[in-house]
Amino acid sequence: MKSVLFVCLGNICRSPLAEGYARKVVLENKLDIVIDSAGTGNWHVGEAPCENSIRVGLAHGIDIAYLKARQVKKEDFNHFDLIVALDENNYRDLKKSGAKNLVKLGDYGYKGKDVPDPYFFDGFEGFEEVYKMIEICVNKLFSVNSQIKDKV
Repeated sequence: MKSVLFVCLGNICRSPLAEGYARKVVLENKLDIVIDSAGTGNWHVGEAPCENSIRVGLAHGIDIAYLKARQVKKEDFNHFDLIVALDENNYRDLKKSGAKNLVKLGDYGYKGKDVPDPYFFDGFEGFEEVYKMIEICVNKLFSVNSQIKDKV
């Protein structure tokens, strides 16, 4: 089975949005790809995505409220065909931990820019900006990408 794991720091804002949007793309295009998300940190394990991520997802027809944060595990590196880091720090941490088939989401449509943590923006607008970036990058990842076809 084909599989993709999106990873950010706490798995409560960016990676659940990426998971939710990617699931929508997979469903709409009838792709046989398993989508999941995780965080490199463990302090939000078991929590739902943050309120603003749920809100921005719903504004775009994506319900992520049912997701629960989890920490990435070494087994994920063998289980998932492609691991997608949302920023450079998480990319580095995943690489140090032994992740293979690792890419950075911003390499797909944003010239390698990080998908920033929306908590560093003022207000809800930051979550909307992060969602737009995720939408563009995930679309490019799944459409243009021979990498997704080659790796998953």
